[in-house]
Amino acid sequence: MSRQNSGKKETKRRASSGTRISKPTIFLLGFLLILVGIFGVLYNPSNSTSSTAPWKVSDAGILSFPEREKPVFTSQEIEDVYAPENSDTLKLLSFESKGEKVKALLRIPANSSSSPGLVLLPGAGVSKEAEQGLAAELSNMGYATLTLDQRNLGGINTERDLELFKTSLEPVEYTMVYDALKASDVLAAQPEINPKKLAIIGESNGGRFAILACALNPSLKGVIGISTSGYGTEEIDSSLADDTEAYRFYRSIDPDTYLSTLPPAKFVLIHSFNDPVISHDLALRTYSLAKEPKAMYNVTETTHGYTASMRPYLEKELAFLLK
Repeated sequence: MSRQNSGKKETKRRASSGTRISKPTIFLLGFLLILVGIFGVLYNPSNSTSSTAPWKVSDAGILSFPEREKPVFTSQEIEDVYAPENSDTLKLLSFESKGEKVKALLRIPANSSSSPGLVLLPGAGVSKEAEQGLAAELSNMGYATLTLDQRNLGGINTERDLELFKTSLEPVEYTMVYDALKASDVLAAQPEINPKKLAIIGESNGGRFAILACALNPSLKGVIGISTSGYGTEEIDSSLADDTEAYRFYRSIDPDTYLSTLPPAKFVLIHSFNDPVISHDLALRTYSLAKEPKAMYNVTETTHGYTASMRPYLEKELAFLLK
């Protein structure tokens, strides 16, 4: 007889001759297992509202975050290799947001103890380092900036986010809006910043997130969108939408949805008549939907994003917003 077969018979013999487990014991074990399961559901950190910062979307497609985690961040002063001609202080910050560590650059103008602050959101594919040209210009005007490395460098996958939304999972675009909100909290917590003088600026896709963040954070004095626009979902008749959940999701990520809730914060657009990426017509439509106070300025270069010709308008509006 093989050793394997011998082992099997021995196992059966032991099982048949061993002490039997009584029914009350089985019931007790089962009850304990149920209790453990309930405890795991209730106290699982992934289900904790304090750690996940829950989100909601209204029937009208308005995103909200009922709770916002307190800012937790680290800061380290680094060499300014991006604008060495300036005497700015440059710091590398890392802060927690929705389970991720978001990296950002804090640029503080020289000889400033209480600077007005700007959250600066680059366009899709643009890093925080590549945005330091604009950050340096803003510093020369007297404004500190906190420039984010957005998730996916500002790129979005709307179809994938819709799938997440339909299964009650948080779309990545929502977390990106939340990152911008947390950035404003982190900026306000810096000792060199005046927390009562904060605004937000975004280029291209960053401008879209900036509009949502400004609408959801009443402490921000205004938003300046450069080369950006909404998506125009307000033109869709919701009663004719084949998929009401998809309609609600698309409304929730459209900056146009939030324009009526921006005041008293001011809405500013700066755009080129000849923008090759986001047409001037789209920007104009978004501007027409906005409520007062608002302003729009136009340049003529065939370009997408910030140009030197936009500086006078930027300087004018920032002086108004953060006076």
